[in-house]
Amino acid sequence: MTDKIKIARALVGVSDKTAIVELGRALVRCGVEIISTGGTRSALEAASIPVIAVEQFTGFPEILGGRVKTLHPRVHGGILARREDAGDRRQMDEHRLAPIDLVVVNFYPFERAIAGSVSLPEAIENIDIGGPALVRAAAKNYVSVAVVVDPEDYPAIIRELEDGDGTLSGATRWRLMRKAFARVTAYDSAISNWLGAVDEPSAPLGESFSATLKRAQILRYGENPHQTGALYGDFLRAAEQLHGRELSFNNVFDISSAINLLLEFSDNQEAIVAILKHNTPCGVGVASTLEEAWFKALATDPDSPFGGIIIANKPWDLELARAVDELFTEVLIGPEFPPDVLRFLRKKKNRRVIRFHPEAIDRTELDIKKVIGGLLVQTPDLSIEDAHQARVVTRRAPSEAELRAMNFGIRVCKHIKSNAIAFVADDRTLAIGGGATSRIDPVYFAREKATRLGLSLKGSVLVSEALFPFPDGPTLAAQAGATAIAQPGGSTRDGEVIEAADNYDLAMVFTGTRHFRH
Repeated sequence: MTDKIKIARALVGVSDKTAIVELGRALVRCGVEIISTGGTRSALEAASIPVIAVEQFTGFPEILGGRVKTLHPRVHGGILARREDAGDRRQMDEHRLAPIDLVVVNFYPFERAIAGSVSLPEAIENIDIGGPALVRAAAKNYVSVAVVVDPEDYPAIIRELEDGDGTLSGATRWRLMRKAFARVTAYDSAISNWLGAVDEPSAPLGESFSATLKRAQILRYGENPHQTGALYGDFLRAAEQLHGRELSFNNVFDISSAINLLLEFSDNQEAIVAILKHNTPCGVGVASTLEEAWFKALATDPDSPFGGIIIANKPWDLELARAVDELFTEVLIGPEFPPDVLRFLRKKKNRRVIRFHPEAIDRTELDIKKVIGGLLVQTPDLSIEDAHQARVVTRRAPSEAELRAMNFGIRVCKHIKSNAIAFVADDRTLAIGGGATSRIDPVYFAREKATRLGLSLKGSVLVSEALFPFPDGPTLAAQAGATAIAQPGGSTRDGEVIEAADNYDLAMVFTGTRHFRH
């Protein structure tokens, strides 16, 4: 492959016209002849940039309302011709084909169109034909042609052209080629996914599913040191690293779990601090200050935060930073870290500091899990039940304080591994159990841990993400000190479970919804 090629002629046709005038001006400075179409040509001409209309270049007009404009042998022959092949050169001369050295194209905004309410005909009209064909042709012939599909690449292209006397290197063309094919794949996947589900009763889960994600970074290793790991997609837009060693595979998963938990409390105006370990909550506190919320969360389980994840819903202050500094922690997360706080936290090299950006998080994206030979895909669990609307099934109805505690516990329990339970007050977790193979074991575990730590569960509320199939659940909860229970209900023995709750004067509500977290 020739390392550098001279860019003499460029075909430019973009839907996203970000910075296209700047690129056009740079091409003219480098002596590049520009061929362009429709709206792109108008934008360039409005900036006094000389342009050859594609119909002038091909000798054939745009037809069918613009559906056919670049699908022409003069265009594709000029792109696909192998400059080093004598036969191709002879045919180019025979058919008077002019070589095209640079293709700058992005597609009709299909993804943006289907993000809103769109009819099938409107969606179809937003499927680009000529653009992907041009990009595939240019990418296939990257030995002789450069292809650009992303405006973010324009500055680097401009610098290289101007520094290299109008040339682009083989390394640049190779990088752009791979990006171009990835973009075509992502575009076709979006079309296929949407069309596959447009008339399906299971929408948005259609008869086919494809996902194309750009690698964000190589990780030090996978879940274990003997595994290879990489991060793909837009995670780093939502979780910006401000300090510390590079993120590990497990760090990324833990950070995602922590942010998802905190987002359940997005309507809460008070300070919230959550502590997680192995992507599972081990303490959540709510207070008027972050420091107070931290100590409430820590009291649930003072052992587990060592090497854990701490997340706060408000900008970190020095009081919280100093309190947390007493422990070794893997990751600290917040929406903002003022300069003095960040300077303090950066004193320890190994901890990672992450600023999360709620505006960059799409909570509606599909939930995907890998299985042997395929993927499990589901819609996200965005449901949060209001205990005030739940069905009271016991003689005693819960008090307002108990209902507030239930609502707090439901948000936390949703993020604990099943079978999940939490003893809570309305401002903190008191004891947490989960990840067990039976319904009763997490209650035993939480009670025993609270006893070992000297924590009282008297007056607490027990929240369970799953139903209690036997009366031993409410019995043990009452004996541990709970006064009320929130659970989905739906067991064949609900009557016995309710009777046990009544025997202990427990107030119990059925929410009707389970939040299983495998």
